[in-house]
Amino acid sequence: MKVIAINGSPKKDGNTYHALNMVINELKNEGIETEILHIGNKAIRGCTACGACIKNKNEKCIIDDEVNEAIQKIKEADGLLLGSPVHYSAIGGAMKSFLDRVFYVAGVNGSLFRHKVGAAVVAVRRSGGLPTFDQLNNFLNYSEMIIPTSNYWNVIHGTTPGEALKDEEGVQIMRILGKNMAWALKLVENGKDKVKAPEKEAKQFMHFIR
Repeated sequence: MKVIAINGSPKKDGNTYHALNMVINELKNEGIETEILHIGNKAIRGCTACGACIKNKNEKCIIDDEVNEAIQKIKEADGLLLGSPVHYSAIGGAMKSFLDRVFYVAGVNGSLFRHKVGAAVVAVRRSGGLPTFDQLNNFLNYSEMIIPTSNYWNVIHGTTPGEALKDEEGVQIMRILGKNMAWALKLVENGKDKVKAPEKEAKQFMHFIR
């Protein structure tokens, strides 16, 4: 089994990385392979709403950058771990552009991430952690992913790189999340041949008009 982790921080080894790594350590302890993709320092532009991914149905965004490689890596993996810093009580800019395009392409090409195990973590100095956490979870929820939890919201506090390691409660949150994520991954893997998954339904769109 393999989990792809996305580091949405501009800093490669900042507190977002440390939060991800706390979860990853628990996954590794359970024999689960991991890979971190650092996209927070990339010049990733947002979705242009061109509709090419809907028309082409080739599992690619027409903008050929890190997004397309990531889509395929996530598609082949069993789980996904999202990590973002907080910018004005929201997801970091590069991360938001990345997620918009990745998840839109995955959705219009047949729900590529459906029933994978997905979780999100947030590193923050002081406030804005919960709004950012909610925003990250929106992508997982919309994609019918299976979301493991911890014993509190997945937010850890720290300013300078590595300071999050001093947040004892935050460290415990990440550790428990890692254990629960590993457990969920194993449940899914071992249950594939025993429990039939619900059939995928075509998306029903509704426009409310008078």
